[in-house]
Amino acid sequence: MQIFSAGRSFRNERQINDAEMKKLELVFHQCDVGKKGYLSREDLKIAVVMLCGYKPSKSETNILMENGTNKECPGVPLEQFVPLMGRKMSSEDPYEKTRQIFTAFDVHCRGFLKMDDFKSAFKRVAPRLPERTVLEAFRHADQDSDGHLSFKDFENVISYGLANTAALQEPQNNSFGFFSVENTYN
Repeated sequence: MQIFSAGRSFRNERQINDAEMKKLELVFHQCDVGKKGYLSREDLKIAVVMLCGYKPSKSETNILMENGTNKECPGVPLEQFVPLMGRKMSSEDPYEKTRQIFTAFDVHCRGFLKMDDFKSAFKRVAPRLPERTVLEAFRHADQDSDGHLSFKDFENVISYGLANTAALQEPQNNSFGFFSVENTYN
């Protein structure tokens, strides 16, 4: 039984580790177009895509901007971005998040993805991502080369990508999972 008090549920939020903190800082610096020292609304949306794997809605972006800005800054500075996104990441269940992404890609409810499903999803999420990169990502994920991407295949690739981004050591490494940030938004 879950206990509720004053309209809030008590959830077990995990602590953000050092690797995730570095990842948040790295994503902030990658998304800070023009090195302004803060993220504009568009910069913030790209950061959410990189960290959470989905494009935030207008209302979610409004809430993030409201909670992340202060009077001295027109956008979200690093000092606000890290705790803001840290809270968001700490309350997410990685398995459930992966399942939601897979389900969103699986528009035909087949329990697996075909290349067309994958390409269609990436056109909606990252329209400027080169088709070559999408094809490479699909081939990388399709471990048994049967042309179908099962949830297990998808989960393995997402887990691999998250483990690699959590282990980022060098600031010049700007890849997320199996595709790079430059390819996503050029």
